[in-house]
Amino acid sequence: MLLLPWWRGGASTAARAILARRLHGACYFSEPDDDPPFTRIVERLPRAPAEAAVKREAQGGGIRPPEPAHSDLPFDFRYSYSETDPAWRPIGFREPTRFSPFGPGRLDRPWDGVAAARVGGEATAAVATSREEALGEPLSEEEVEQLVERYRHSDCSRQINLGKGGVTHNMLDDIHNHWKRAEAVRIKCLGVPTLDMDNICFHLEDKTGGKIIYCNLNIIILYRGRNYDPKQRPEIPLMLWKPLAPIYPRLVQNVADGLTFEKTKELRNTGLNSPPLMKLSKFEYLLQSVHHTIL
Repeated sequence: MLLLPWWRGGASTAARAILARRLHGACYFSEPDDDPPFTRIVERLPRAPAEAAVKREAQGGGIRPPEPAHSDLPFDFRYSYSETDPAWRPIGFREPTRFSPFGPGRLDRPWDGVAAARVGGEATAAVATSREEALGEPLSEEEVEQLVERYRHSDCSRQINLGKGGVTHNMLDDIHNHWKRAEAVRIKCLGVPTLDMDNICFHLEDKTGGKIIYCNLNIIILYRGRNYDPKQRPEIPLMLWKPLAPIYPRLVQNVADGLTFEKTKELRNTGLNSPPLMKLSKFEYLLQSVHHTIL
């Protein structure tokens, strides 16, 4: 303890006792108005229940899940429309069929592992009538040339890339989103789907209700129609993830029909060792040019 000079000096015993008493009182006794930070806070009264909680309890339960979405589109929902054939039935699945890619309880169509079948009867006539009403009168040659000149260039902002998945389900929603602010959309096709551009064009027109006004190599311009109203666009529930591909029968059988296993193996080795007739480059445009040349 550091002692002051007067303390080390010859201070009287009485003075020392008085000073010690004052210091001891200052340490253990405080003023009534003093409120140090470690003072215990008085507990607050419980708050009244919120109106939303009271209303929820009155309805008899917790939070109600949203109702499943309903769509009037007259076709079955599947991941890819152009790269799958409804006539092919799988022999197995890589994931349980109860897991719908649209999410649990978000769609009123049951998922069977391949597609979500539509609910209700046929409505082909009504759909065809609504499509004709949206398209309106056919475009003149001058109008087609103006639209093609506006959307066919590579710097067009209204572009959608079509990859190996072909015409997918979520792509339909992207097309309608572009049609909100543009009369047409530019679609650039890449990969294996370019081998059958007629199939791509058919599914684009059939699933979206638009009209293709330009198709050159791998570039497609899809027109929405004169009377298209974005407020009356069809409801398209989105897929939250890509479903795993089902298991289909082998396309190339181990043994060809009418041949034995040894004969099939001999012919297969002969074909593998024979010189190729042509070689394809890494660019897909060569496939497109060959396809259009054959047609």
